[in-house]
Amino acid sequence: MLSVENLNVYYGAIHALHDISFHVNTGEIVTLIGANGAGKTSILQSISALIPRRSGAITFDGKDLSHIPAHRLISMGLTQVPEGRRVFATMTVMENLEMGAYTRRSRTETQQDLDMVFAHFPRLKERMKQYAGTLSGGEQQMLAMGRALMSHPKLLMMDEPSMGLSPILVQEIFSIIQEINKSGTTVLLVEQNAHMALSIANRAYVLETGKIIKEGDADALLSDDDVRRAYLGN
Repeated sequence: MLSVENLNVYYGAIHALHDISFHVNTGEIVTLIGANGAGKTSILQSISALIPRRSGAITFDGKDLSHIPAHRLISMGLTQVPEGRRVFATMTVMENLEMGAYTRRSRTETQQDLDMVFAHFPRLKERMKQYAGTLSGGEQQMLAMGRALMSHPKLLMMDEPSMGLSPILVQEIFSIIQEINKSGTTVLLVEQNAHMALSIANRAYVLETGKIIKEGDADALLSDDDVRRAYLGN
């Protein structure tokens, strides 16, 4: 579904991403793990056309994304849940979800997806009329995920969904990510909580200073000595 080949990104004179190559197959959960500043977010932003790339090819669902602007990617089925949630604080929960569906044309299909979002996140249904800025951090993360799902994505890219959440909420969010995947949405997950990410992913890539240094099945990386020492605390 997604192929990234020899991606290079610069911030001024700083070479942030070095020949990054990876792929995501339909139906998978693939995770990118690594320390803060390793380049994980830069990869997602480059795929989403939010930052320019110096060189490299990105293909999504068989289409070259070289000259496709960010706003057109949503209707192609590529959606990102940004780091820090970035909900519309002065809009209600329902208005945020409606914003996620702004590219949709079928009211029937949109209502079906809204029902699906409320099935995944019952708390959002309880708080439909509440301003998003008054939600807890965990509820805002649920809203950011629900808003993205309203675009009916083929590939959902998630950037640090566990950031700032309690361990109980982290467990809940990751369980929902698995449910979303089982319902047919492919997931590309960027996450600092390597243990949680590897526990739900099919495959993983390990980043260090803008380079992929390891890749493989998530289960294998969970038991890899180098990965355990660097990212799992043992």
